[in-house]
Amino acid sequence: MALTVYGDITPRQAAFSVANLLTRAMPYMMLEKFGQAYPIPRNNTKIAKFRRYFMVGATGSNSGAGGDFNVPLALTPLTEGVTPAGSKLDSKDYTVEMEQYGDFLEFSDVIQDTHEDMPALLREMTDILGEQAAHTLETLRFNVLKAGTNVFYANGSVRTAVNTPITLSMQRRITRSLKRQNAKPITSIVKSTVNYNTQPIESAFIALTHPDIENDIRDLAGFISVKQYGGSVTAMEGEIGSVEDVRYIRSTVFEAFEDAGGLDGDVVLSTTGTNADVYPILFLARDAYGIVPLRGRDSVQVMVVNPQPTNVDPLAQRGTAGWKTWNATVILQDAFLVRAEVAASV
Repeated sequence: MALTVYGDITPRQAAFSVANLLTRAMPYMMLEKFGQAYPIPRNNTKIAKFRRYFMVGATGSNSGAGGDFNVPLALTPLTEGVTPAGSKLDSKDYTVEMEQYGDFLEFSDVIQDTHEDMPALLREMTDILGEQAAHTLETLRFNVLKAGTNVFYANGSVRTAVNTPITLSMQRRITRSLKRQNAKPITSIVKSTVNYNTQPIESAFIALTHPDIENDIRDLAGFISVKQYGGSVTAMEGEIGSVEDVRYIRSTVFEAFEDAGGLDGDVVLSTTGTNADVYPILFLARDAYGIVPLRGRDSVQVMVVNPQPTNVDPLAQRGTAGWKTWNATVILQDAFLVRAEVAASV
């Protein structure tokens, strides 16, 4: 039997499997919620292009906080009967080439022949593959975003000196820097569903961090747990709570730079017990980065191939279930994305 897009399942079964995979994946995808989404239709292009429009003043400049995110001011009074110079609409493109990722699970002919509910087994496999796809893409995106150039250190001025936890003073320095760049708080996110629907959230900057930092965040003055939000604010998956105008979300994807800091002094976490592990916390404002989202029927392919005789499997003993998708992530404005580097208390 020739291999099709879906392998040995029908398009209807494939659509169900895609929906099942995406449903399992969505709650694990924190970075999916906050980036500019650029869905790419199938048979289109490998280049994702993000375009931002902005105003340019008569002098050709819109300098100031926020760079070309700023707008020129019209401070000169109009003269009767005289047309002003006016401003112009301009745009800036950010392009990134997509790359393909995927994996598969093997199952044997014995399982296929003896399992009493093969559709249920297929659902279990797509559940596992969905988690793998989510963690894979989250890690790929995190690797791009943590390479941003806007960095604050808990102490010192380099990573190798960091050996103290986050403080409220540090958070305030970070949010002040975002506000001075006219960075806008995030007011809506993409829902944790297979579709592109968004939902409003309480206006805030978002901070993404590892669970090892959770205790230090809870110790910050003014910390409000999600249990104290009340009915007007809905907590997001993985959300710890908020401190002033920052909402903290945890995920094990946001791993530390092991032993990259200063001497640990037995008060912060260290992989070897000598130097502190340095944890990146990503503080996000609106329009900080763009992604190709893992959403919609065309965003990911699920393929199932039943055991069948081939040159490498002459007795038809092995089948596979797998996924394949495209990914691209790009920082759109470094000033709107801050990486804090901190240690974690023991």
